[in-house]
Amino acid sequence: MNFEDMADQLAAHPDYKVKRRLIPILNFGPGTGGPTKRILVLDTETTGLVPKDESIIELAMLAVDVDMQTGQPVGEVEIYEDFEDPGRPIPAEITKLTGISSQDVKGQKLNEVKIKDMVARADLIVAHNAAFDRPFVENRLEVFEHKAWACSFAGIDWKAEGLGSAKLEFLCSELGWFYDAHRAQIDCHALLRVLSSPLKASSESKPLTGLQQLFKSAENARTIVKAFGSPFETKDKLKARGYRWDSESRVWYTAVKSAEALDSEAEWLKTQVYGGRSARIGLETQDAWVQFSSRTGKSGDRVL
Repeated sequence: MNFEDMADQLAAHPDYKVKRRLIPILNFGPGTGGPTKRILVLDTETTGLVPKDESIIELAMLAVDVDMQTGQPVGEVEIYEDFEDPGRPIPAEITKLTGISSQDVKGQKLNEVKIKDMVARADLIVAHNAAFDRPFVENRLEVFEHKAWACSFAGIDWKAEGLGSAKLEFLCSELGWFYDAHRAQIDCHALLRVLSSPLKASSESKPLTGLQQLFKSAENARTIVKAFGSPFETKDKLKARGYRWDSESRVWYTAVKSAEALDSEAEWLKTQVYGGRSARIGLETQDAWVQFSSRTGKSGDRVL
């Protein structure tokens, strides 16, 4: 009996779950012949967390066409991956996390011509934490500013999918794969496979894949809601609802994607955070060309 037969037998038993090593697919074969759009999946490894202070040390991108009828990748996957020397030693904790040392990147430089060509041909750029990756790549190359972006971490309701975490390794594991994380190219392959899977909570008659959902969501602007002056004692409520803390502006914020969701959020803030008192919240409308970047959208406010 070979290992694959053993794995199939275990997988058929209700007391076992089998996970297979994720093997990158380099050619997804033909689609339906219907319309396609080109997606570019991107991941970076960096010297730290703050784009204005830190540098990219590795960039990987996968570009592939998506059959918009099936939501599946089709054809050959175009791959880019390079190191870049940040001009200073890589911190020990980054080397421990990524396995990338100063010696690995010494004298290396990103291929700007290749990057610009791949980005120019993409209809949508996706990263699993676009709020992290987008500012880094835009600081490095302006071409990234002129494309629509989506975030597979924030742009899909993984909780509604019955998943307890939106971390990429966890999503892969739940789908039956494992891989060696924290290197840019394999993270991209893992994300592409996750996004090729159907979403159980899709409201469509035929479940959308993650790829279809991200293309769909990129068509609509989102509104960032900022809870100005929220009482300190409400921070746990805000965090539990999915708000994040902006340490620079010192405000809790979240994102909504419709007028109905904005009204609902405003009512929740008034009753649960501001105790029914009159309050002002900040609103910032971001389309796919601005969202997740360090640039701002159209700003305003609302009195509760």
